[in-house]
Amino acid sequence: MPLDELRTLLYRHARPGWTTAIDGVLVSKVDRPDPPAPSMSGTVLALIAQGAKRLALGDTVYEYGAGQYLVASVDLPVTGAFTQVEPGRPALGFGLVLEPSAIAELLLEAGPGDLPRTGGAAPSGIVVSDAPAALTDAVVRLLRLLDEPGDRAVLAPLIKREILWRVITGDQGATVRQFGLADSSLSHVSRAVRWIREHYAQPFRVEDVARLSGMSVSAFYRNFQAVTAMSPIQFQKQIRLQEARLLLATRPGDVTGVGRHVGYDNPSQFSREYRRQFGTPPSQDAARLRTGVRASATALP
Repeated sequence: MPLDELRTLLYRHARPGWTTAIDGVLVSKVDRPDPPAPSMSGTVLALIAQGAKRLALGDTVYEYGAGQYLVASVDLPVTGAFTQVEPGRPALGFGLVLEPSAIAELLLEAGPGDLPRTGGAAPSGIVVSDAPAALTDAVVRLLRLLDEPGDRAVLAPLIKREILWRVITGDQGATVRQFGLADSSLSHVSRAVRWIREHYAQPFRVEDVARLSGMSVSAFYRNFQAVTAMSPIQFQKQIRLQEARLLLATRPGDVTGVGRHVGYDNPSQFSREYRRQFGTPPSQDAARLRTGVRASATALP
């Protein structure tokens, strides 16, 4: 069975850092269930071979397990954790970084009628679906190349194209196709997402960001909500709080300064929103994070 071989390959090639000898191909192996942690999703296709993963985007929760895949077409702030992890049975997953140019190239090469029509409305930035056998088989053949360095340079790009094609023409193809189209609603929202991430500490007017993204205010708000499951202001708050948490791990004694750095002029508001997001006040969380950093450093060889 393709899924059995996929588990074997993932288990054998999993390394710290998740990267592999094939550009853009990631392999994950998680031996224990960790608490949910905030991160950015990246733009990625992720296929689970064993165990499961749960991601929260705003108030929306996505869960996918063995034989299912997730597509993140926008780099979004998520909170996630692997689940169904047991002793001797780690969670195992495959990832492929998605590049708009590679998808656009396939769309240009597709013949008339090869692709379903893509609507104008922006799809969700994260989607989950069952992996068809053809997709799993292509992933297995790509991972086999980790054991075949002589064939890797020629065959890996071809199989990556096949994987993209399987996804483009599959259940979640609308999302991936919009990701490769420069003038799609998803691309306009992605432009806004990048701008907010780069200027997260600055106040902004939704009207100005809508203009930057090339959309009317009403269309921008509707499509942004569809893609990110958040309003633009809620999205900015998620980015601010995630950045604050990263800073607090190295500056635990400067809660007020960290809050100001990420855009909070009011320390009480920063503390309140931080606690609502992470379940504990920033000062307590900072001390815990700092302890974890010291423990990790001590454990290094």
